[in-house]
Amino acid sequence: MKYTTLPNTSIKVSKICLGSMTWGNQNTEAEGHLQLDYALDQGVNFIDTAELYPVPATAETSGRTSKIIGTWLKKSRNRDKVVLASKIAGPGDYTAHIRTTGFSKSAIKEAVDLELKRLQTDYIDLYQLHWPERDTNTFGIRDYKHNPDDQWKDNFKEVLEGLDQVIKEGKVRHIGLSNEKAWGTMRYLEESTNSNLPRPITIQNAYSLINRVFEGDMAEISMRENIGLLVYSPMAFGVLSGKYIKNTAADNARLKLFPRFSRYSSEQATMATKQYMSLAEKNNLSLAQMSLAFVNQRTFVTSNIIGATNLEQLKENIASISIDLSDTLLDDINAIHSNIPNPAP
Repeated sequence: MKYTTLPNTSIKVSKICLGSMTWGNQNTEAEGHLQLDYALDQGVNFIDTAELYPVPATAETSGRTSKIIGTWLKKSRNRDKVVLASKIAGPGDYTAHIRTTGFSKSAIKEAVDLELKRLQTDYIDLYQLHWPERDTNTFGIRDYKHNPDDQWKDNFKEVLEGLDQVIKEGKVRHIGLSNEKAWGTMRYLEESTNSNLPRPITIQNAYSLINRVFEGDMAEISMRENIGLLVYSPMAFGVLSGKYIKNTAADNARLKLFPRFSRYSSEQATMATKQYMSLAEKNNLSLAQMSLAFVNQRTFVTSNIIGATNLEQLKENIASISIDLSDTLLDDINAIHSNIPNPAP
């Protein structure tokens, strides 16, 4: 395994982070525990969850993923061996079953306290805001279109004050963002500096061969402000395994169970995926290996969050850390990207 540190901290984390959003829906508690055991044995010490998980979110399943991690922590007594990241759900119809109070101070306190109980721990190493409260272009919306009827008011300082309180109480060590844009990221950093409040150290955004929009303004912010990217969906919901193109996806594959998650399945995305798969095979790699190795090598990436529904997938995904793509292969990847740029933002 390769390791890095969370920016502006001394916390060492594996370059591969174990994602968990299928546990409690596509995966059982026992399967989640097996994945945790295997990942830890391979040197993975970074685990990411959220109060929303598993996905898709429902009132019945909300928080179930974190409970699975909690029972593993209690059983294994491995809390001191892992770095735990979690998230407070953003507002919207999708999360109204959790709460409707956004990132208010009371909401942050409630969310952290409930998550600590589920995880059966006294503290969370990295606590993230799952997505912005304001109307902006997230989750596959390509361009920003201003909504003059958006009722959101600038509350960056108040949100940081709420996070500051849970840090002072010892419940959270550091904070991060997720699904955030350039303007929101800089506003949080600005308020942190001007008001002497906690500074976000990471941002968890989608990034993959078919979604490289982070390389725009966000990559510059990441490098100049030292806020590390935690990559989610590096496999684009499994699309970049090639299993949907080859028609080898299992019955419990995400896009078979939940076809409405079509963010990575457009005609252009499929065209690009086929070209990347051909390139990988030409270089004696699986598409999954090449896709993950590409992400692992990006300079702005702090950790690559991988998920799997079975141990064989998990083994292949973790093994990507030992693959170094040549400059020639990277040039070939960029040639495809130039012809079909960001087909699945």
